[in-house]
Formats: sequence, structure tokens, C-alpha cells
Amino acid sequence: MEGCRANGARHLLGTLLSTVAAGWISQRALALSFAAIVYSGATQILLGRRPVASRTLPGPFGLLLVSTAIGIVCGLVSAGGAFLTVPFMLLCGVAMHTAIGTAAAIGIPVAVVGTLGYITSGLQATHLPNYSMGFVYLPALLALVLGSIATAPFGARAAHKLPVPILRRIFAGLLYVLATKMLVTYW
Repeated sequence: MEGCRANGARHLLGTLLSTVAAGWISQRALALSFAAIVYSGATQILLGRRPVASRTLPGPFGLLLVSTAIGIVCGLVSAGGAFLTVPFMLLCGVAMHTAIGTAAAIGIPVAVVGTLGYITSGLQATHLPNYSMGFVYLPALLALVLGSIATAPFGARAAHKLPVPILRRIFAGLLYVLATKMLVTYW
């Protein structure tokens, strides 16, 4: 559990740094970078290469670097950390269910910090839709939060019932769809 808290804190640092920088980087560059990173993660999951038996999570300094980088990327593209955290943990020999559970636990504080960062960064922005608070569109936030809260228990139960190879294919497939949507929208 200590590793989860430490990873979460590092993700938070990266997320906070990136929300400040996000206003300076073009939306197209962010989206295309996001698509490339997600394609890479999905491919690694789909191939399911087994890590070397001796491979484990890196020590504190390595986790600091990786977790901060994941937080930065996720904050820049407003994505939950699972799409990078899960492939990284699988590469380090962590079991699929443990990787998903850890990514879910890290995702909650990262989402809160990212949201607060985007609110703060966008307070001076003009030409935003009605019902926006900074760069956060409140009706979408409310709908997504309520929908996620209502359906997350079903997803968690399904993840525990599905065989790991099927779970890998589903997760990789969702990542490919997400990356392709970004690529088509911003190319």
C-alpha cells in the first residue's frame, strides 16, 4: 500500500506541473502525442510479452521518475493514468488485476488534482462555453462522474471474473479505439 501512496503522490506532482504547461502547448500536438503514447501502451499489452522473471518495479528514484512522467503525460492530455500505469506495471511483472486496481486507486487523486489545475489554469481564459469553470465544462464533468460511479462496480466485478488474456485484449482494444479517435480528430 505504501508503494501505491508514493506512486500516487508522484503522479500528482506530474499532473499538477502539466496542467500549468498545458495552456502553452497546442491542442493538436497534445492529441497526436497522446495517440502515439496510447498506441504504444496498447501494443505492449496486446503482445503480452512476459517480463524477465527478475524484473520488478524500480526502486524509489526510478519510481519517482516514471510516476512523475506518467503524471505529466496524463495531465497534459487530461487522461487517467491507467493507460500508462497498467502497461508499466505489467512490464515490471505485476499481475494484471493488481496493476488495474493500483491504477484505479491512483486515478482518483490524480483526477482531482488535474481538475483543480485545469480550473485554475483556465480562470482567465475567454470564449469558453457557458457553465465552464476554467477549462472544465461542468455539465460534462457531472455526467461523467455520475456515470463512472454508477458503472465502476460492474467493471471491477467483470475484471475479476474475466481471464487475464481476455482482459488484456479488452483493455488494449479500448486503448486503440481511444488513440484512433484522437488521431482522426486532430490529424
